[in-house]
Amino acid sequence: MIQVLSLSHEDAYNVVNAIKTELEQRNKGAAIAVTDAHGELLAFFRTDGCKLPSITIAINKAHTAAREQRPSLEVGQSSHEKGWPMTNFGNLNYVSWGGGIPVKKEAKVVGAIGVSGLSEEEDIALAELGLKALGL
Repeated sequence: MIQVLSLSHEDAYNVVNAIKTELEQRNKGAAIAVTDAHGELLAFFRTDGCKLPSITIAINKAHTAAREQRPSLEVGQSSHEKGWPMTNFGNLNYVSWGGGIPVKKEAKVVGAIGVSGLSEEEDIALAELGLKALGL
């Protein structure tokens, strides 16, 4: 029997809830996206005070991390180092900013988390907080 590794709706909820709770404690606004392994949206939440462009950016950060199977910041850095525009990836949803991280189970990417709305460092830290909520 083949075991299918994936994120459940409960996993996605736990990620969103952990990040949402932290944002509320800090009284800051951001957007939180959780995708499946293909970069397709499983869950999304926008806190009060979130800037509207952060909605699409959070979703695209998670999309980038899932599809490329590495953090969105690494994708952007690689593109910059090679002198490539992000359009060379052939996907206009790709972004180069940090805040998108893949979720791995048994070394296989099963989804991704994207956070946008704060500094790049804060977005990354919040995405990592969401990953910790999964206990992986």
